[in-house]
Amino acid sequence: MAVRSLKEQLNSDDIVVAPGIYDMISALVADRMGFQALYVTGYGTVASHLGLPDAGIATYSDMVSRIATMAKMTSTPLIADADTGYGGLLNVHHTVRGYEEAGVSAVQLEDQEFPKKCGHTPGRRVIPFEDMVQKIKIACDARRSDDLLIIARTDSRTALGLDEALNRAQAYSDAGADVIFVESPESEQEMETIGKCINKPLVANMVPGGRTPLLSAEKLQSLGFSLAIHPAAGFLATAAALEKSYTDLKDNGGVTDSSLLYSFSEFNELIGFPGVWEFEKRYMS
Repeated sequence: MAVRSLKEQLNSDDIVVAPGIYDMISALVADRMGFQALYVTGYGTVASHLGLPDAGIATYSDMVSRIATMAKMTSTPLIADADTGYGGLLNVHHTVRGYEEAGVSAVQLEDQEFPKKCGHTPGRRVIPFEDMVQKIKIACDARRSDDLLIIARTDSRTALGLDEALNRAQAYSDAGADVIFVESPESEQEMETIGKCINKPLVANMVPGGRTPLLSAEKLQSLGFSLAIHPAAGFLATAAALEKSYTDLKDNGGVTDSSLLYSFSEFNELIGFPGVWEFEKRYMS
């Protein structure tokens, strides 16, 4: 386990930077790199598991089983995307319980209508804020430990404007959310306003090609943010690397550029083959 909990880290003076993970390879690579937290991205997990867009298609069962495996095989605190809670109020209760049992340090819930969509795509609709307030209260009551953080995300900025997003953010904070996530602000000035208005740890979502300016961790911290998530950093890099390697293979009949490849011996170590060999040496020789 990490020396400091995610809760302790978010209440410290230093911003937490969390890369997106979406399968076990990305989780194992990121876990060994010394990040303070890892972010289980819904977009990436759905794409990896189903090959489909993040549009409310994945179920609670799809997500929680994968999250549990990631938590079991890593030691870095996990922040897990739980979409809208996968249904009504009772679903929210069971989602929080299930994610907590899976081993995450924070559960992210959003105020979109079902089916939801990725927060940097158009056409998102939100539920009445009173309904989301009730979801947050239930989420807080459902957790067995106060060390599990409830992250409340509002997607209202795009369709309803910044003022509505700020009003919702404050309502969600008052309802008991530990961390507030105003999705897709569209300028540095808007981000500064969010930082000044909300007195809770704040999430900044850094998506290349998204609606929000890409800023350094140092800059985000100066604007009042406590957590910077980079959900797409892993799967966009992976897609680019795969395309280059497969293009090399198709064009040349083999992989001619070894710089495109992770070392096979290092990959064997990453996924635990030395343990297999030690077991065989001890019990099967």
